[in-house]
Amino acid sequence: MKIEVLKDIKNAEEDYKKMISQAQERRKSLVASAELEADNLIQKAQEDAEEFKKQQIADARKQAGMRHATIISDGKAEAVALESRGRQNLAKAVDLLVTRFKEQLNVSA
Repeated sequence: MKIEVLKDIKNAEEDYKKMISQAQERRKSLVASAELEADNLIQKAQEDAEEFKKQQIADARKQAGMRHATIISDGKAEAVALESRGRQNLAKAVDLLVTRFKEQLNVSA
C-alpha cells in the first residue's frame, strides 16, 4: 500500500510538472504573441503619424500657396491703382515741373 501511495504521489508530481511545463510554454507563446501584436500596433501608429504629418504639410503648403496668390493679386491690383493715379497726375506734375523750371530760369537771369 505504501508503494501504491508513493507511486500515486510520483505520478501526481509528474503530472504537475507536465502541467507547469505546459503552462510555461503557453505563457511564452502568449508573451511572444503579445509582443508581436504590440510591435504591429506601434508600426501602425507610426505609419498613421507619418501619414498625418504628410497631410498636415500638404495642407499647410496649399494654404501658403493660396495666401501667396492672394498677396500677389492684391499687390498687382494696388500697383495698377497707383499707376492709374500717377497717370492722372502726370499732366499736373509736368506743368508744375515746367513752371518751376521757368521760375528758376527767370531768377537766374
